[in-house]
Amino acid sequence: MRALTWQGKRDVRVETVPDPRIEKADDIVVRVTSSGICGSDLHLYELLGPFLDPGDILGHEPMGIVEEVGPEVREVAPGDRVVIPFNLSCRDCFMCHQGLHSQCETTQVRERGSGAALFGYTKLYGQVPGGQAELLRVPFGNKLPIKVPEGPPDDRFVYLSDVLPTAWQAVEYADIPAGGTVTVLGLGPIGDMATRIAQHRGARLVIGVDLVNERLTRAHAHGVTCFDARKGGEELAEAVRELTDGRGTDAVIDAVGMEAHGAPFAKAAQWVTGLLPDAVAQPLMERAGIDRLGALHTGIELVRRGGTLSVSGVYGGAASPMPLLRMFDKQIQVRMGQANVWRWVDDIRPLLTDDDPLGVDSFKTHAMPLEDAPKAYAMFQAKEDGMVKTLLKP
Repeated sequence: MRALTWQGKRDVRVETVPDPRIEKADDIVVRVTSSGICGSDLHLYELLGPFLDPGDILGHEPMGIVEEVGPEVREVAPGDRVVIPFNLSCRDCFMCHQGLHSQCETTQVRERGSGAALFGYTKLYGQVPGGQAELLRVPFGNKLPIKVPEGPPDDRFVYLSDVLPTAWQAVEYADIPAGGTVTVLGLGPIGDMATRIAQHRGARLVIGVDLVNERLTRAHAHGVTCFDARKGGEELAEAVRELTDGRGTDAVIDAVGMEAHGAPFAKAAQWVTGLLPDAVAQPLMERAGIDRLGALHTGIELVRRGGTLSVSGVYGGAASPMPLLRMFDKQIQVRMGQANVWRWVDDIRPLLTDDDPLGVDSFKTHAMPLEDAPKAYAMFQAKEDGMVKTLLKP
């Protein structure tokens, strides 16, 4: 089959690799029809190379048609249309029963001290072959796949793999009061969708912050009050306070993570770490603070006293410094973590209708053949051509 493979920093290639096969009795094999490129994929493209091997297959936002099933699979059959959550969860263990599928005890990567394994996402999360490929082996065939109906295009359902549950959890964790206010930092796929979900769930004022003009325009068209992140920290804080009686918003969602701009010293540390041999870089990244924390610190300033900071953007530093005095003084609540996909499926699925209240049918900005995936990664990393969300078509 053809699949997108990691080869080095900013070097991904579509290659011919062996087809996946049934390895356990409850496995299935899915023929992928659409697979999204996630902002987290850029972390692999740019920074997390020490935890990858050349030839690793990337991608964790796939959907497709069941091609083959193991002898113990009863819940899906060849020909069924399914979306595959990005985290591998058994849905039967203690953590899964708490709704914490990203902490699944069956797939936790204990040798790395990590949570549930993820498709296409480094040794830290199990080094499981990903879904930017023609075929994908999926474990837990009776529990993990999300069956979806025939008819509507992939665009309506594919975001159940990551974008929709991640953005839904970001809003849920933000705990925005009825008729309340929220600032969303970063208007990439997760941030953009979080603004729509916050509006759908009754937020009175949704503020979006980014530094890419096309993203600001896109969010503004959906009723978001937008500010350019290039304004600077204090000017931005004043602008937000002016709209919220001088307090700041009830909640802030950080949908940026370690891709944040600014912080030149942390940026240099990321760059230098990426040049080190893997044996040196791995322990450094696991123990040091290498994150660029501009967005997180901005969120701490923009949220009102007693408000909530919800972090959905991925951070990678194990010892990143935080302004705990400021956070304690403001009595900020902080919630974060990988999305627990199956926890939110039943909340989201009723919204995936012809009425399309979240705008999923037109959410993508680009659709490209799998063979053009290296070009798509480069465009996304450079934020070219208004790219926000790309679906690869094998």
